[in-house]
Amino acid sequence: MLGLGKLFNTVTMGAMALALGASFASSPSVAADKGYVGIAMPTQSSARWITDGNSMKQQFEDAGYETDLQYAEDDIANQLRQIETMILKGVNVLVIASIDGTTLSGALELAADSGIKVIAYDRLIRDSGNVDYYATFDNFQVGVQQASSLVKGLKERFPDAKPWNVELFGGSPDDNNAYFFYDGAMSVLQPLIDDGSIAVPSEQFGMDKVGTLRWDGAVAQARMDNLLSAFYTDKTVHGVLAPYDGLSIGILSSLKGVGYGSGDMKMPIVSGQDAEVQSIKSILAGEQYSTIFKDTRELARVTVGMVNALLEGGEPEINDTETYDNGVKVVPSYLLKPVPVDASNWEKIVIDSGYYTMDQIK
Repeated sequence: MLGLGKLFNTVTMGAMALALGASFASSPSVAADKGYVGIAMPTQSSARWITDGNSMKQQFEDAGYETDLQYAEDDIANQLRQIETMILKGVNVLVIASIDGTTLSGALELAADSGIKVIAYDRLIRDSGNVDYYATFDNFQVGVQQASSLVKGLKERFPDAKPWNVELFGGSPDDNNAYFFYDGAMSVLQPLIDDGSIAVPSEQFGMDKVGTLRWDGAVAQARMDNLLSAFYTDKTVHGVLAPYDGLSIGILSSLKGVGYGSGDMKMPIVSGQDAEVQSIKSILAGEQYSTIFKDTRELARVTVGMVNALLEGGEPEINDTETYDNGVKVVPSYLLKPVPVDASNWEKIVIDSGYYTMDQIK
């Protein structure tokens, strides 16, 4: 007997099939010569995900695949509908950057029943045995690099200010990567907190306290406003660990709102991630201190290679079989290397590599 959740999915899929069946029956095969790939992306509100989607679509199509690229605009139910529709359309492989990595088990069971392979893209899908591979960056190392650049900046800008007053921000608690970023950063910062070199005046630690739901910059800005009013009326902020450029921009707005970066109030050291155009400009303006560059073209290339291997009966290239336990299985993964970026190397990393043009930055 079907459980309620599976019965609901079955009824939903059946209704969708009736609605879509006529158009599918009368249309030619939707798959290109090599196969049909469904690409589910979380949102277009971040330039990073637009770049990811475009890179994958282009590289898959150049390799001879038909693609269905969908953005869910951070709506979990919408992403589920999009994935279920891709399954109905008969995709051979699903590439999914999940909004909430814990909500897709039912959809992935339907995919497995249809013989559809699943690759988790940059965000681990949890609580499902039907995730075949994972393509991502070394997320623990991202956190290490963020914290290392933060400490480097503190030493440069505030050499005589110990203890440095630092506040911690985390990513979205429903994104598995956020915990790796935080743990990587704390592997660098905790020894400095323990020896008194860094103070955290709010005493807010751990993802339950510092996480930022949906990676929302407005939420980060509001929290920074609260921290400033509650803990910094008689103290100076020296640094902020920010795990993503979209949060960094909000945090910087809050800091500038109370005078940091003007007069004799030096801008605190603020980290970031994704090397978005606005943050590169902010680095050049002396506001954000650093970011982490993750070449999404390379991540797309790795993902296309995985799909090629899966559909041709081969074994996808992986370099990690230990790190990413999704609660049901350890998902075989390919981890790419992140690169820290600041005012000293931005041009070499993002311009010389062809990722951006100078016109986009200047």
